[in-house]
This record gives sequence, C-alpha cells and structure tokens, in this order.
Amino acid sequence: MNKSELVEALAARLEGDKKTAAKAVDEIVDLVLRSVVKGEKVSIAGFGVFEKRARAARTARNPATGESIKLKKTNVPAFRPGTQFKNVVAGKVKLGAAPKPAKKAATKTAAAAAKSTAAKKTTAAKATKAPAKKAAAKAPAKKAAAKAPAKKAAKKTTARKAPAKR
Repeated sequence: MNKSELVEALAARLEGDKKTAAKAVDEIVDLVLRSVVKGEKVSIAGFGVFEKRARAARTARNPATGESIKLKKTNVPAFRPGTQFKNVVAGKVKLGAAPKPAKKAATKTAAAAAKSTAAKKTTAAKATKAPAKKAAAKAPAKKAAAKAPAKKAAKKTTARKAPAKR
C-alpha cells in the first residue's frame, strides 16, 4: 500500500473526504519526522516506536574495488514494531473486522435516537391510559405465546451406500 492508497482507504472510513484524509496522513508523517529529528521517540501503542539511532564511525569496503573506506558517524531512523503488531503479522492474533465507515455509523445513531424519542412519546401516551387497559393488552400476548406449539427437532438421517456388486 502506498500513500495514495492509504489516503483512499482512510477516506473510505471518514465519509469519503479525501482532502481531510490526505491532510491527516501528511500531518501524522510530519509530526513523526519532526519528533524523530529532535531525538524524541514516537511510540504508538500496539503499533511500534519510531526513533533516531546513532551509528558509530567505521571502516567499510567498496564492493566493486575491495578498497577500504572510512565512514563518519551518522544518525539513522529506526522503527521497532510493537508486540501486537508482531503477533498479528506472525498470525498468532487475528485482526477484528475493519471499522465501518463513519457515515453509516452516524445514520445508525441518528436512527437509534429517533427510535428512542418515539419510544418515549409512546410510553408517555400509554402512561395516560387506564392501568386496566394495559393489563388487558398484555395478558393475551402472554397466552398466545404460551399456546404456540414448540417445534420438534428434526432427526438427522444419513444416506447409506448400496452394497458393492461383485
């Protein structure tokens, strides 16, 4: 997955807004880069740690000529994966289902809020009726449920093979 694919995947989870997703990815990368350059560790729980490591001066060989070359000390970026990341990649732990896009979740919560508001209104309307009507309305439902025949479990039969002809 490259950066543009990451932006598209993030946009799909954020209501299809690619500009916001691209900005979020750019800002995260920028924050990690700036922190690591300062020498700070960036630790993301369950994912890993980004850090700056110092390499000492050393002698190396040019592979083409075999000549010895002196290398100066330098700093390099390093990433250490977290335990959860390692376990998921190794197959020891399975990832859960990917979160559904926020757009669908928002409509579900709006629908749930509408249902709860409607339920409150109907409860308030029922509360004004006489208690005898409530009891009369509930009693037949209980009897009907009690009289409903229980389904019998179907017996499983396995097909038998015909004996082989000789």
